[in-house]
Parts: sequence; C-alpha cells; structure tokens
Amino acid sequence: MIRYDQKTLRKIQLVQLGLLQEADRICRRHQIPYVIIAGTLLGAVRHGGFIPWDDDADIALLREDYERFVKACQEDLGSDFYFQDHRVTPGYRWGYGKLRRRDSLFLREHQEEMSYEQGIFIDVFPLDAVPQSCLGRTVKNFECFLVRKMLYAPVGKRADKNRLKRGIYSLLERIPDRWIFGHYEKMIRKAKETKSDWVRILMFPTPNREYGYLRRWYTGRKEISFEGISFPGIADYDNYLRFKFGDYMTLPPAEQRKTHPVSALRLPEEP
Repeated sequence: MIRYDQKTLRKIQLVQLGLLQEADRICRRHQIPYVIIAGTLLGAVRHGGFIPWDDDADIALLREDYERFVKACQEDLGSDFYFQDHRVTPGYRWGYGKLRRRDSLFLREHQEEMSYEQGIFIDVFPLDAVPQSCLGRTVKNFECFLVRKMLYAPVGKRADKNRLKRGIYSLLERIPDRWIFGHYEKMIRKAKETKSDWVRILMFPTPNREYGYLRRWYTGRKEISFEGISFPGIADYDNYLRFKFGDYMTLPPAEQRKTHPVSALRLPEEP
C-alpha cells in the first residue's frame, strides 16, 4: 500500500477539483441540476474546501438528471476526462458513476485485477426513490445490501480478513454480471414508479436508521464556495450534515482521519 504525504495528497485534491469543475461545466451548459454532497459538502462548510485528509469528492443527481449527465458526458466531455458506469464500461462493478482524469492512476487496494481503467476520480451518484414508510425502506435497504455485496464480490474475496466471508464472496462472484445488473435495472425502474419524499444511492451504504435521505435536500440548492470556486450545494446543509454526520463541526480524532488505501498512484503530468 502506498502512503502519500500531504504534498501528494494536495496534488490529488487539485486533480479532483478539476474533475468537479468539468462536471460543473457539463451540468451548467446542459442545465442539469446537481449538488456536492457528503464529505465534499462538509469540507466546503467546515474548511472552505477539501477536508485536509480527504482524497475523494462526491456529487449527486436525481436519477433523471443523472441519465442526462451520462448522455451529456458522451457528447461534450473534455478530452482530459472520461466517464464510467456499468452501462458504458465493461467489467465495471459499481452501481454509480465515476468521472476520471486521463493520464493518471489511482488504483485502490484489492482492485488491481479489475479490467477497466482506473484514473483519479470523483464519484457521481444517482439518487433513486425509496418507499415512504420506514418499514418499506428497511426492506429495500436489505435488497440493496444483497445486490451491492454481489457486485463487490471480486474485491471482497481479496479484501475481507474473515476467511468465511472471503469464501462467500468467492461464491457470489460466480453469479453472472448480467443477472446482477439486470436486477439492478429492475430496481431503478421500480424506483421511477415510487412516489416518496425519500431517496438514496441504491448501490452505496446508507448508514442511518431511516435508510434514506429527504428528497428536498437535493432539490433545494444554493451556491457554496469550495476551494474558492462556486458549486451548487444543499441549501439546508445544516440539517443534512447533522443527519449524516451528527456534530459535524467537531473534528474527528486523529486516528479516524484516513485516506483510501491505494496500491498504485500516478498524477497527470503538469503542463
């Protein structure tokens, strides 16, 4: 595993800032609403930019806007970038998109054998409706968990320290991709028919007791400064961040300030 210093981390962050700017350019040009979320929004509010030890960035779009973003990337993405999701990238195992920088490498530990290109990236998350009732969301969360673990299996069989779990992942890996993604597509279609105040990223953990987030957080937007650049954020960021992180203005203990483990890293050449 590579342990990079603060100077290298800052260079990674600046590449990701360029990715955020490209996503923002695409969305503004094509009038696609989106917001910065999670640690990126927290960093904007608490630090005015990246959380000092953070090495990723996240944006989110409601499903219909995500589909428009994917199409816009196919037509209008700058030559320094490329977009991936399971529909356009053979071998891709995640149920959301990544916008990546060409001429770079950010190889996450235990993902070395994945068959697709892995440059420095930001996550692009689609938000799908989930049931209005808490019971319905709980059941949906279990379904999401099962499908997510099937997709994670090729990584889990190497990454998990528990021998039994590695064996389970090895069995799950035998399930054909087309079956897993076929079921995921059915989940997406069902979500489009669901009328609810709640949404979530279906193929990403939602670690709260509600198993979802309020739709209004993602439709109520306002500009927020991130690294001195204006990006659309959640207008009601205080309630969103308290819901997600609790006392979000208090820094976590030093032992929790971690970067993602990577086995290979290459920064794009500076002009």
